[in-house]
Amino acid sequence: MLLTTLMLTTAAIGQGPAEWYEPFPAHKVVGNVYYVGSRDLATYLITTPEGHILINSGFERTVPLIQTSVESLGFKMTDVKILLASHAHSDHVAGHARLQKLTGAKVHVMRGDDQVIASGGKGQYFYPKDRWAPCKVDRVLKDRDEVKLGGITLVARLTPGHTRGCTTWTWRVEDGGKKYDVVVIGSPNVNPGFQLVNNKDYPEIAADFARTFEALKSLPCDVFLGAHGGYYGMVERHALLKKGQTNPFVNPVGYKDYVALKERAFRKTLAEQQDKAK
Repeated sequence: MLLTTLMLTTAAIGQGPAEWYEPFPAHKVVGNVYYVGSRDLATYLITTPEGHILINSGFERTVPLIQTSVESLGFKMTDVKILLASHAHSDHVAGHARLQKLTGAKVHVMRGDDQVIASGGKGQYFYPKDRWAPCKVDRVLKDRDEVKLGGITLVARLTPGHTRGCTTWTWRVEDGGKKYDVVVIGSPNVNPGFQLVNNKDYPEIAADFARTFEALKSLPCDVFLGAHGGYYGMVERHALLKKGQTNPFVNPVGYKDYVALKERAFRKTLAEQQDKAK
């Protein structure tokens, strides 16, 4: 968890640790869902007969890694029709404009993050100097909106706090005759320096985080994924996959434990800041 925290604190400067830019083998997660990101910046490919969906673009410099991974699986970038995001921080969306140009995909973004992505970083909380190439947003989403393509329906769940439009994606996948609930957590992290009390730039931040944890606890989850591979132990679970374990990404207990861990961290930080504000 310490490594993930350190990663998150460096997102604003657009650099970060080597794990963000290190290639990682593309692999099947479950059904038609594939991991095509770097060693820690998670990007997911959902394939359908009518084209494909990508969640997250990483940085501009990681887009070629994504392309290599997608093509290594036998798919074409030009078949990507929709580009989604977990949240509007540079380590997840700075490559959006480049991917949009490469694929021609339509970009769907949750309200609250839409203007940040469209402007290339302007208006975000806590990282006011972080900038990237502006990206046209084709559709602005609200909580529980559906994104449909080729028989697949993804549901956008607003899970704010980390950003105003932070989005957790959920959908159902069939694999081996069984159906699984997939959850890609946007981010429940209270980054170091986030002000939860008396925040003039984001007054509702604490209430938003509280709303997020209630939403996350309500979601059925079999396959636990996230905006960073570190959220769900991607590297370790991929190693189990290589050893022949069936469905190592099916981890409902890990999902509940992770959400509970992050909620405890939020409550602790909130209480500490409230005490200091007295």
